[in-house]
This record gives sequence, structure tokens and C-alpha cells, in this order.
Amino acid sequence: MKRHSGLALLGLLTAFPAMANEPVQPIEPYQADNPAKVELGKQLYFDPRLSKSGFISCNSCHNLSMGGTDNMPTSIGHNWALGPINAPTVLNSSLNIAQFWDGRAKDLQEQAGGPIANPLEMGFTHQLAVNVLDTIPQYKASFKAVYNTDTVEIDQVTDAIAAFEETLVTPNAPFDRYLKGEQDAISGIAKAGYERFKAIGCTACHNGQALGGNSFQKMGLIKPYKTDNPAAGLSAVTGQEIDRFKFKVPTLRNVELTYPYFHDGAVWNLDEAVSVMAELQLGKELKPEEVEEIVAFLKTLTGDQPSFQLPQLPPSTKDTPRPDPA
Repeated sequence: MKRHSGLALLGLLTAFPAMANEPVQPIEPYQADNPAKVELGKQLYFDPRLSKSGFISCNSCHNLSMGGTDNMPTSIGHNWALGPINAPTVLNSSLNIAQFWDGRAKDLQEQAGGPIANPLEMGFTHQLAVNVLDTIPQYKASFKAVYNTDTVEIDQVTDAIAAFEETLVTPNAPFDRYLKGEQDAISGIAKAGYERFKAIGCTACHNGQALGGNSFQKMGLIKPYKTDNPAAGLSAVTGQEIDRFKFKVPTLRNVELTYPYFHDGAVWNLDEAVSVMAELQLGKELKPEEVEEIVAFLKTLTGDQPSFQLPQLPPSTKDTPRPDPA
């Protein structure tokens, strides 16, 4: 996976040596090296014709105006099917060690193909989705320009979507500006919250640019987490019992926007989420003022949200196939 900010981060660490010792690093703007591919991926991301019903797009469950998620415990997919797990944010997902809560997709491209063929999500097949795109002249021309091919292939579709998703980073959060030396970028209570966040051990899992996404950890490490959600976590991928109930640590970037929280979407309040995680993962019962400090810090992690003109989707033709949506 392309890591877009390594050189920029190295420059920042040189300019501000104290940052090198912090468990959190700032996110830098993304610089696309193939704008045509990104634009194609953007169109595909917003195009509901990749679903069987013609009503569901990637943006339906990973809404870029809602923190890259849908603010529902679990998403509603094809034929009103209720998804099995909370939709993780797509924002900064290029920084993840793997994709999905259980890590079953190794990268963004592999992830992009999953929902299209999932009967509970977009309810299509890869071949039928490609057949639809193959009858739309503007798409044919775009794929020809980007991939030099006369035939649309699913690997090209997912590659283009992944290229667009890589651009969905959220730089310039108040906390990033603070790390870069802008002392007034965050409040005194937020600074205290960051120090407490580190002191009680949150950074053991929530670290790096994304403050998460780079490891799998058991949900309920100190005390068991009670839930009716049947998701097994990493063990569903590895087949190892030791991995049961291990999930990819979610990013805390933009966390005030990505409620409800946890893999089952059971908690809607950020204060409650902090209290629950401190107790279950760290064995600590936080006082209300301590929770208030940490939440103040977490709210400084909201960065610049994706901002662009919505793509004009290529028009269908009278020959564009449209299967029975049922």
C-alpha cells in the first residue's frame, strides 16, 4: 500500500525534533500521482450502478459528509438487509494495516471488491457490475485512458476506487497543528487530556498517524465485553481460537464524527466510549473530569474533511443492463 506522507513526516520530525518522541504523528495532505485514475475512482465510489438495485454506492455506507461512515450501528444494504458489523470510516483508511474489522482484506483494492459482491451490501456480482460499466461509453473511454484497455475488468475497478480512497486523508487537525508547534491550536484541557491519554496507556493501541488501525487487539482485554453481535474478529480469518474477539484497532481520527462506537455500534456517546474502553482494556475507572479531558483531546483530532465537487456520473445508455433488483 502506498504510504503517502513518509518524506513529509521525516521533514517535520527534523523541523520539530520533540515530535520524534511522541506516539502520535501528524497527517499530511495527499499528493496524487495519477489524477485521472483518482477521478475515475471518485466516479465509481459515488456510482450506485455498481449495486444490483442501482441505489447503493460506496458512499451510502461510507458517507464523506458524515465522517466517512453512516452513523448507524450496522449498515442497511440490499433489500434492506441489516449488516453484521459497524461500518468503519473510510477516512485515513490508507493508513490501516489491513481492511475491515477482522482484517480479511490486505489493502484498499481488495476491500473495494468486497461490498459489490456481498449479498447483504450491494448485492451484485463482479461480472454483472463490470457488464454494466462496459456498456457506458464515457466509462469505457476513461478506463482506456487510465489502463490502456478496451475491456473493463474488476481489478481495474477496484484499483481506481482504492486510488480515490487513498486521497481521503484528513490533515490539519488542531492537534496536528499543535504537534507542529502551534501551542494555541488546542485548549489547556485538551493538552491535559493528551497527557492523560498517554499516561493511562491508551497509546499502546492508539498510536501513529491514525491513532489506531495498525494492530489487532482483543475487545475486553481486562474485563469481557458483553454484546449480542456475533462477529468473531480476527479468528474468522486466521482460524485460530487465540484470535477470537480480536479486532483491528479503530482510528481515532475524526472520532467525534464517527459514532456510534465499537464493532457493534453499541455506544453513541464519546464520553461513554472512553469510560468503557478504559475499564475493559486498561482496568481503570476514570473520574468524570478525567473523561472530560480525554474527550477534549479526542475532539482536536478532527481534520480537514474531503472537499471536492461531486463527480458527474457518466450517463447510461439504452443498452445498459439492469438486472432485477430483487
